[in-house]
Amino acid sequence: MRKLTSAAILCALSIPAMAQADCGEVSITEMSWASNTVVTNVAKFIMEQGYGCDVTIVPSDTVPAVTSVAENGEPDIVTELWLNSAGEAYLRLEEQGKVERLGKVLDPGGIEGWWIPTYLAEKNPELTTIEGVMANPELVGGTFNNCPDGWGCRVVSDNLIRALDLKGSGIKVFNHGSGETLASSMASAVQKKEPWFGYYWGPTVPLGKYDMTRVELGEYKPEVHTKNQTANAKNPGVSEFPAATVLTSVTKDFKEREPDVAEMLSKLTFKTSTMSSVLAWMDANNASGEEAAVYYLSNNSDEWSTWLNDSARQRLAKILNN
Repeated sequence: MRKLTSAAILCALSIPAMAQADCGEVSITEMSWASNTVVTNVAKFIMEQGYGCDVTIVPSDTVPAVTSVAENGEPDIVTELWLNSAGEAYLRLEEQGKVERLGKVLDPGGIEGWWIPTYLAEKNPELTTIEGVMANPELVGGTFNNCPDGWGCRVVSDNLIRALDLKGSGIKVFNHGSGETLASSMASAVQKKEPWFGYYWGPTVPLGKYDMTRVELGEYKPEVHTKNQTANAKNPGVSEFPAATVLTSVTKDFKEREPDVAEMLSKLTFKTSTMSSVLAWMDANNASGEEAAVYYLSNNSDEWSTWLNDSARQRLAKILNN
C-alpha cells in the first residue's frame, strides 16, 4: 500500500462518515495519558471513515470508565484498559457478561524494567544483566534512579533493591521526587552520553526518544513479583517485571450491535515500541492526539490496513486517494 499523505487524512478527518456504511452511534473513551489519545483518535478515524460510525469521544480514566460501564452500560468501547489497574471491578463485569475483552491494544503490553542507555550496553555488554551491573557499579555511574514515592513501581523496585542487596554492591539509590525529574535525569545523561541506570516504563516519550537497553533481572516469577508489590515485603525475591496486559474492551451490547467494528477492534494492536516512537514525535512537535493519529496512519499503513475488512478498506482507499 502506498504511503498515505497527512493532508489527505486531515481532510478525511474533517468530513462526515460515508453514507453507505451502516454503523450507528458509538461512544469511546479517551483516557488522560498520551498513548490513549493516539489509540482513541486512530480508532475514531477508522470507525468513522471505514465503517460509517457516528463516534463520540468520552473523556475518562480507568476507574471512572469501569464504573460507568457497570452503572450505565456505556461507553461502548474502553480503549487502552490496563488490566492491572482496572482491578476486580472490571473482572466482575466480565464474569457478569456485561463486557468482553477483544484483544491486546499494545504488543507485548505495557513494559516496565530497569534500563541503561544502549551506548553503554554496546561498550560494556556485561551491563545488560543485573549481575554485570552490580559487579561494575562505576560503569553505571554508581547510582540507581528509583521511582517517586507513591508509585507502584517504587514498591516493587524497593523490594528488588533489598532482595539484590543493590546498595551492598556500591550502588546508591536516588529516589526521585516526581516522574518529571526521573525522565529529565535520563534525558540529561543520554544527551551528554553519560552513564544512567534506573527504572522506566513504556510506552512513553523517553523510551521512544532515547535508545535504551533493558537490564535483565532474571526469570519472571509470578509469586515473587506479586509479593514484591507489597511495601516492605518480608523476604522479597528477585523477579523480572512482566509485561502488563493492556486491552480493548467493549460492552456486550456493542459487540452484538456492531460485530464488524468489534472485529476490527479485536485486531487493533500497536507495537509498544512503535507507540513510544509516536509519542516522541508527538512531544517533539507539540502535536495533538488527532495529529499524532495522522502521523501514525501516514507511516504505518502496512499495519493498520490488516485490521479492516474489505469494505472498510475500500472506503478508506476512496477517501485517501482523492
